[in-house]
Amino acid sequence: MSELDYAAAARALRSARRAGRTLDVLLSSEPGLSLADAYRVQDQMTALRLAGGERRAGWKLGYTSAVMRAQMGIEAPNFGPLTDAMLLESPALLPGGALQPRVEPEIGLRLGRRLAGPCSVSDVLAACDAALACLEVVDSVWSGYRFTLEDNTADGSSAAWVVVGPVLPVSDLAALPVALSVDGEVVESGTGAAASGHPASGAAWLAEQLAERGQALEPGDLVITGALTSAHPLEPGHRISASFGDGRWLAEVRRAAAGLRSLCRTGRVRGRQPAGRWGAPLPGWAGGRACWATIPTGPCRGSAR
Repeated sequence: MSELDYAAAARALRSARRAGRTLDVLLSSEPGLSLADAYRVQDQMTALRLAGGERRAGWKLGYTSAVMRAQMGIEAPNFGPLTDAMLLESPALLPGGALQPRVEPEIGLRLGRRLAGPCSVSDVLAACDAALACLEVVDSVWSGYRFTLEDNTADGSSAAWVVVGPVLPVSDLAALPVALSVDGEVVESGTGAAASGHPASGAAWLAEQLAERGQALEPGDLVITGALTSAHPLEPGHRISASFGDGRWLAEVRRAAAGLRSLCRTGRVRGRQPAGRWGAPLPGWAGGRACWATIPTGPCRGSAR
């Protein structure tokens, strides 16, 4: 264990993000920093978010795909929390304050009942009541995305926003194709199998990790299960979308042009719906957890390859 002050480290990360600046000096420069230390910093970061009025909404998985581990030079998966302030309805306008956003397509699983590890892929599918087309917008506080697994974990696995799209069929999530496009041009494609062989595999791993911490996946939790392609930068004035399956299911996010960014610093929407759909909060949100009233429910009883 290092001698790092976890609370002070969390405050420094949050302060940098709020000030709109990235950090060059890594936490891993601290001698003896372990992955357990990094999760303690992450916990302190989450505590700051909750103290500021945000509410837990689920979890993200990082580096469940070989393509993302190769892109970032990371050797193992990790996880981080999601809050209500991170969730956006597709099509979404990226809120202001992004540092260096990148976008990756993911399959989200919404839990219909409590799930504690250890568990199997079949257990996960039986416990979830919807699969969702998602885009994760990662936004690392570390300059140029240069970090170790520990640094990334402390920063919540770079979690910033999740754009939530339509419900997906769950007959075979591993074989579900996805195409990622920038301004309408396909730049990369993959399948659900890119996330640990099956999206539910990562959720089972997460449940086991949480069990070691005395926690479980709770009803209403959204778990985004890992990137299906590499992450692509979202530049001002551009848009990124992901088409799932035969193109019927689409998730999309755009970023305002540089001159318009000051108009888009919406942050968290409190008790009101902004005009239009761009940047609107996720519908069906109640009590800090998604009641997802607009999304059909039912067990995800798809096949698990």
